[in-house]
Amino acid sequence: MRTKTVALVYFNAGGGHRSAALALQEVIREQQRPWDVQLVNLSEVLDPERKFQKLTGFAPEDFYNRRLARGWTLGLAQELKLLQGMIRLSHASLVRPLQQHWLRTEPDLVVSLIPNFNRALYESLTSTLPGVPYATVLTDLADLPPHFWIEPGQDQQLICGTPHAAAQARAAGYAEARVSLTSGMILRPAFYRSAGHDRDAELRALGLDPARPTGIVMFGGQGAAQMATIAERLHDVQLILLCGRNERLVRRLRRTAAPRPHVAIGFTDEVCRYMRLGDFFIGKPGPGSLCEALQCALPVITIANAWTMPQERYNTQWVREMGIGVVLKSFRGVRGAVDEVTAQLPRLKARVRELHNRAVFEVPEILARLLETAPSRSNRAQWSEPTLARAR
Repeated sequence: MRTKTVALVYFNAGGGHRSAALALQEVIREQQRPWDVQLVNLSEVLDPERKFQKLTGFAPEDFYNRRLARGWTLGLAQELKLLQGMIRLSHASLVRPLQQHWLRTEPDLVVSLIPNFNRALYESLTSTLPGVPYATVLTDLADLPPHFWIEPGQDQQLICGTPHAAAQARAAGYAEARVSLTSGMILRPAFYRSAGHDRDAELRALGLDPARPTGIVMFGGQGAAQMATIAERLHDVQLILLCGRNERLVRRLRRTAAPRPHVAIGFTDEVCRYMRLGDFFIGKPGPGSLCEALQCALPVITIANAWTMPQERYNTQWVREMGIGVVLKSFRGVRGAVDEVTAQLPRLKARVRELHNRAVFEVPEILARLLETAPSRSNRAQWSEPTLARAR
């Protein structure tokens, strides 16, 4: 049987999209499925010569990531509307390089793990390789704002991690057969493997007391300046602060003394290991961070206010509805939230353990069913060349 090609489309804005693509690639390999999984960085397809980076000195997603690191998120709702308008205006110029990419690589299935560009991705595929299935895996808990993930009028598969997102898809006109519901967000397989470690010994090695509650503080892969504010307000609470690629923040936190030790960690591939050392989680309501914490049985303390990014606002409502933590208006109240959570840790942990997120193992099953409908490459030969000529 011929190996089928599965294209996973991602970009590096925020980091969660690439993480989801890598997690799927890893599970597909572990399951020994007869697929050739290709990771497709959308930025490299649209700008292969890196003209934007040469002109400005940084990649487009770097600007977004730097804002996250500095906490400059106020006004992103308006900027997102502007970005969506620019994408619509640039639709034709986005479609052309994508058409050429699909005809050059000839995937049997295209899976998008990114928002905002799904109209261009879908139309470029269907106009060049008719019949090749297309799926969007939402890496957010909801489609917010509208058209962020869900584009009405497309004959594609939407793979949703919450009943709320699935309901949004149906409300947008998607037939029931075109909506797949998983049990949560895609997480790396490491979060499902047996811990196999001595928690008390690891805490002592970090200079922490295993008898005291330990908080895990994380604001995504870029960290955030407000982590220092949280550390100051929780000067007497044991904390492991995962700062991602924000080396400036790591240095700042390591210079700050605290009666109860605080441990600042830079970028690491062992987020799962550190989370398993904690008792509760503090951070922004990013879907990846929240769901990683919950998989490690950590109740969450997060925030919802004007600075919360629009695509993450539903997540705070979900935390409240699920009864798995505390949502604050400002981290000025983090001290009281920690007291509240630690006072009822057994109950909250029991509630968190009721969640059974197996999405990373469920999505490949959905993709396998889609591949069954993919046309053979021999059936594509009759229209590939003329379509390529039009794409040029």
